[in-house]
Amino acid sequence: MSELQRLLREDLRGRTAYGAPQLEVPVALNTNESSYGVPADVVAAIVERVEAVAGSLNRYPDREFTTLRADLAEYLTTTTGVDVPVEQVWAGNGSNEVLQHIVQAFGGPGRIALGFTPSYSMHPIISRVAGTTWVDGLRSADPSDPAQPADRAARPAQTRFDVDTDLAVAQCREHDPHVVFLTSPNNPTGTALDLSVVEAVYEAAPDAIVVVDEAYAEFARPGTPSALTLLAGRPRLVVTRTMSKAFAFAGVRLGYLAADPELVDILRLVRMPYHLSSVTQAVACAALEHRTAMLAMVEAIKAERDRLVDGCAALGLDPVPSDANFVLVGGFDDAAATWQALLDQGVLVRDVGIAHHLRITAGTPSETDAVLAALAAVQTATPRQETA
Repeated sequence: MSELQRLLREDLRGRTAYGAPQLEVPVALNTNESSYGVPADVVAAIVERVEAVAGSLNRYPDREFTTLRADLAEYLTTTTGVDVPVEQVWAGNGSNEVLQHIVQAFGGPGRIALGFTPSYSMHPIISRVAGTTWVDGLRSADPSDPAQPADRAARPAQTRFDVDTDLAVAQCREHDPHVVFLTSPNNPTGTALDLSVVEAVYEAAPDAIVVVDEAYAEFARPGTPSALTLLAGRPRLVVTRTMSKAFAFAGVRLGYLAADPELVDILRLVRMPYHLSSVTQAVACAALEHRTAMLAMVEAIKAERDRLVDGCAALGLDPVPSDANFVLVGGFDDAAATWQALLDQGVLVRDVGIAHHLRITAGTPSETDAVLAALAAVQTATPRQETA
């Protein structure tokens, strides 16, 4: 053991940092970024906003990011129909920092965070780094468990990845968590939650902050409800969002949440001073002002997502119908080998560690053409094996 490893916190030794491959390839569909650039008129508005604050960068930014919070509140209210006042809004440098604030405030040593895997891999990382005990909960009963009904494995993929309400409630009661993570639409499966799951978990975990991570909410199919509709009367409920996905703003790092005003006030205890720079605030406000242009590509991306589902199914694969900007595709005999075979053809997708599955981001029409052609070539070279 090196000197630095000896000095490192014992609970961090041997752990691997979060990271997705960043490779120079013709078709990169592995990180759920938007393939569409920021429109020129929005770029001009951003430059104007940044120029306006540039002369005062010798001063600290607005610590309360008042204008940005008001703009975010107005955006949520307008797009969801839920009245979200500014006092209920908080923001950070990406949704990861917002999630970190929650865990710092309500997790920590001697406390428990519960999530239902497979789900967003940063939830356990953020929890553990804060010294919180992570519990890897089950989304549905294990089909390999002989004690479970025999038809579990035969269920369609999209229902196998759903959160089983009764099982989630039982796990909440067993572990008595302090933070519970729910994700809708879920990463990496793309599946959305029925709000009855959120309600049941909230009641079953009376000592927990219940976080519904809605990073991909703007891509949900019509009729998919937001957990924002459940906020009233539930002071322990938090709904997180991001501008990285639907706003094509991954490079800005702006995440936010809506919650009870008292919970928002508590988060001030753990945030770093002046944590959102003047430039970040200006850029985000410019994007929100031009949200029609920024969100114009959402429907196009959803169309390519659905093309991926249909195209993969036509190839004999098992795509999971998605409410996000990506598709989890099953039916590969060897996911790792397929990942490499696709990379050899210049197509980068994500191996998320689920046996026989790969996750593919929805991109432009030409990128969809490329990934489907590459998959067809791989399938021809390696006939599909049936998987449970």
